[in-house]
Amino acid sequence: QVQLVESGGGLVQAGDSLRLSCAASGRAFRSYDMGWFRQGPGKDREFVAAISRSGDNIYYTDSVKGRFTISRETAKNTMYLQMDSLKPEDTAVYYCAAGITSSTFPYYSSGNYAYWGQGTQVTVSS
Repeated sequence: QVQLVESGGGLVQAGDSLRLSCAASGRAFRSYDMGWFRQGPGKDREFVAAISRSGDNIYYTDSVKGRFTISRETAKNTMYLQMDSLKPEDTAVYYCAAGITSSTFPYYSSGNYAYWGQGTQVTVSS
């Protein structure tokens, strides 16, 4: 089992940067694919980015490509989301998740992640 704790959210202005962290407990961190999802006001939860167990495969939703960078540091059991050039539409609660994904159970589907953090609020003012 994996417990996940996000941190790093806050209130920023458009164009600013934030780095979210997701600290995982347990030795199983390296066994899981990891993802970031977000849920904006009045919206469904949506996929943001994912990184494979090895770190070799990385995926982003189109709206954050070129602005967000996902990474993981196995030695620290931690995943990161570097968010640059933030926009008001990035305002959401951001969740990290751990799971096993594949072509049958794709990385962009929240249902394929078994473990979730409590979320961290990111608010971007215009």
